[in-house]
Amino acid sequence: MTQHIAPQITQIPKHIAIIMDGNGRWAKRHSLPRYLGHQYGLHPVRTTVELCAKYGVKILTLFAFSSENWLRPPKEVRQIMELFFRSLKGEIRRLQKSGVRLRIIGDRTAFSQALQERISQAEHTTEHNSTVLLQIAANYGGRWDITQAARTLAQQVQAGTLQPEAIDENTVANALAFTDCPYPDLLIRTGGEQRISNFLLWQLAYAELYFSDLLWPDFNELEFIKALEVYASRQRRFGKTGEQTATAPK
Repeated sequence: MTQHIAPQITQIPKHIAIIMDGNGRWAKRHSLPRYLGHQYGLHPVRTTVELCAKYGVKILTLFAFSSENWLRPPKEVRQIMELFFRSLKGEIRRLQKSGVRLRIIGDRTAFSQALQERISQAEHTTEHNSTVLLQIAANYGGRWDITQAARTLAQQVQAGTLQPEAIDENTVANALAFTDCPYPDLLIRTGGEQRISNFLLWQLAYAELYFSDLLWPDFNELEFIKALEVYASRQRRFGKTGEQTATAPK
């Protein structure tokens, strides 16, 4: 990883989420098959995990494969699944060495049995690591997440273990894909698009947004630092006035 000297950044997000957009366009720009764009996209994943450890970001959530991505050409979907399968095995040693804990969020039932087993093995191997929590959203969609939470709560009501009037924001939040860590403070999207594309719809409610024109395989430390600087320049009010936020105890 290229070394850069970062300026003094006064506020570091605890949790960064990234929509890794632009692999296919990057491949086309370089006259390569689309699947090679996804393969080249593994390098900035490794780099970004290292950068989170370097700058003190404790949680990194990456949008790797959405529920809607199944609509892509079958050959590309198959190649993405094969890359996912291979990379899970190939990256475990690197994650262990760096103290990174891996978690996959999303609906695993659509994956092959072999892939589901490899996911479980990778999570088990890294479960005690604590430098960075790396969450990979695979076969994930924000609407799916809220829907499965609603279904879980409905089943509890039907079973008599939950009263409808007891359902509040906390109850819903506790039924979502991850409940044991803070929501993202900063969302980064590469590729020049400016939308969240059904990613973490509930959890991104108060996240700061940073949109980069770089295609994902070109994402680097300089762009990561820019995103941190933009985040540090924002005043996060969470519904309060600027004056209330400025005078609130740290």
